[in-house]
Amino acid sequence: MNATIARPLRIALAGNPNSGKTTLFNALTGAHHKVGNYPGVTVERREGLRTRNGRQYYFIDLPGIYSLTAYSMDEVVARDFLLDEKPDLIVDVLDSTNLERHLYLCLQFQELGIPVVGALNMTDEAEAKGIRLDEKELSAVLGLPMVKTVGPKGSGIDELLDLIDGVADGAPEPDRHIRYGEEVEMKLEVLAKLIDADAAFSARFPARWLAVKLLEKDENALERLGAHPDAPRIEAAAKDAVLWLEKHYGKDAEIVVSEQRYGYIRGAVKEVIQVVKQVDFSLTEAIDKVIMNPVLALPIFAAVLWSVFQITFLVGEYPMAWLESFFGFLSTTLGSALPEGLLRSLIVDGIIGGVGGVFSFVPLIIILFFLLSILEDIGYMSRAAFATDKLLHSFGLHGQSIFPMMLGFGCSVPAIMAARTLKSQRDRIVTIMVIPFMSCGAKLPVYVLLAAAFFPQNAANVVMLIYVIGVILALSSAWLLKKTLLRGEATPFVMELPPYRAPTLRGVMWHVWEKSWSYIKKAGTIILAASVLIWAITSFPAYEPTEAELAGLSSGFAADYPDAGEEDYADWLDKRSAEEGLKRSIAGRIGRFIEPAVRPLGFDWKIGVATVTGFAAKEIVVSTMGILYGVGGEEGEESLSLREALRSDPAMNPLIAFVLMLFTLIIPPCFATLATIRAELGWKWLGTTFGFLLAMGWIVGVLVYQLGRLGGLA
Repeated sequence: MNATIARPLRIALAGNPNSGKTTLFNALTGAHHKVGNYPGVTVERREGLRTRNGRQYYFIDLPGIYSLTAYSMDEVVARDFLLDEKPDLIVDVLDSTNLERHLYLCLQFQELGIPVVGALNMTDEAEAKGIRLDEKELSAVLGLPMVKTVGPKGSGIDELLDLIDGVADGAPEPDRHIRYGEEVEMKLEVLAKLIDADAAFSARFPARWLAVKLLEKDENALERLGAHPDAPRIEAAAKDAVLWLEKHYGKDAEIVVSEQRYGYIRGAVKEVIQVVKQVDFSLTEAIDKVIMNPVLALPIFAAVLWSVFQITFLVGEYPMAWLESFFGFLSTTLGSALPEGLLRSLIVDGIIGGVGGVFSFVPLIIILFFLLSILEDIGYMSRAAFATDKLLHSFGLHGQSIFPMMLGFGCSVPAIMAARTLKSQRDRIVTIMVIPFMSCGAKLPVYVLLAAAFFPQNAANVVMLIYVIGVILALSSAWLLKKTLLRGEATPFVMELPPYRAPTLRGVMWHVWEKSWSYIKKAGTIILAASVLIWAITSFPAYEPTEAELAGLSSGFAADYPDAGEEDYADWLDKRSAEEGLKRSIAGRIGRFIEPAVRPLGFDWKIGVATVTGFAAKEIVVSTMGILYGVGGEEGEESLSLREALRSDPAMNPLIAFVLMLFTLIIPPCFATLATIRAELGWKWLGTTFGFLLAMGWIVGVLVYQLGRLGGLA
């Protein structure tokens, strides 16, 4: 076939969780999606394009699944795509170090009637363990082409594409699939003939695959069977077949089918695998003896997180100070160069005062994501799941909830989507409702600003404390939800522990770039627009004191400061006029309207306005404060940074700052997260989550502030 006119191909990349699918997907397409050394990284299908020799390959990276009998949302996504959209070809990514288990899914792919190519991934790790794999012999035994690959190194990519071309352009291979034994095959043949009686239906759903699924009592298969004109008869025949097999074998029909598959796989693996040396020492097992020790696991986990925050603040302190100085210099320079008026106010107070404060925290974001990415890639997060499993279960959470909760430290949107890996709908709802308690990257600038301003000697520890409080509130809320709205036992937690792997610099840097660039884009778009809007509502309507007001202010200043001169009066008058202008602006009116609601938390109207704008994006709390406190508005060397402006405000103190951090932690998340909750759970649970978080944020904030006042902390 002429390569220049080769038909484009839609290729599904499928396989077990943690088989290296996304890494291989990145190598095939040049995409740079999140790669982590734990199951559940891909929670929805992703698409990427590669062009080679005139042919276009559209690769779809599906969530990892163990079987085509789907229970969790990510398994449903993968199964429905294969059945309903029918790609031209399936690339089954198999872990060469654990081939026997991974071939279980491969045998099911063969029965779908879609051409399958096997990518024997992680062959470098297999060889390091002394495992020699004959891919040609395995191809012959299973009746489908196989090729060795190493995703992170891009090894075997050209060979895989050649194999795909050969399968797509060659003559159709004979129908090869597992034989389940004479008794099972007899029942399958009867069911397949009944299904095949309707050609249109069997064109949509392969008769043999559906017959096998009916014997496995797959509920989704029964639903799909409903579209067959002879569905009642086929369903009755399937029930009779299941009863006969269970009586004959004395065990569940699904177990009978599974045992036949594994028996076939064991025979195939014995023929193609040779262990040339037995590794006496396993680094993974040696490390896990310490990391997974029942007594040490949780303290080690806490120490790891504490170290992450200490390093983040220690290393990030200097570049953050440089950026603050740069934006201060920029503000002063432009303030001096531009004529006084609305344009200067917009640029200096609105854009630089708002967006500049958010950009100052980029170094911390980069360092934090760099450290977390390393922990993910080496395989520690899977260990963290097991370390916290018992603790989570005691609060009614599923052990696998740790993955979306940990992702919540980066961004709540992918964290909520990652909850699709949970098989129980009840567990999914509870997990999604408590994810907002995880301090996402957008909340970090608020914490850092306030901690650095009011707790300069212990900023890292205070921020760590807020993160810990978030986890405690998440666990407590999960327990409460499981005792009230979502009663029921958590499902058992079963998950493989991947071996430790050295993180690749490319993978880590792309993860950091993806997260950091997302933060920077938000600062340059959403937060920029919000900053301009906030500047407008704080600047209009414009305020000029009347002669009568000036006379009153002058007499008041003379009484309070009898020894002050005219220059002091002019500076004082400018400050009082700015404060009065803020109070009379649109923002001031909004702030005074909501002030009765936030006053029990110790907040004045300025902080009230900042918390309201934070519903759009938490970073906007920082930019709002930058505008409300007029950072950058003063010219000369005496310009105050936002931290200094906050410290100099008599309405602020360490207790109020701590309450504001707690309030930011707890109240409903940004609009994007709320939209994701609605998409995943619907309006009912969105409303429940919003009301629950808002009420808890106010109650906790009031309790902490009032108790702090009684203890003399205010």
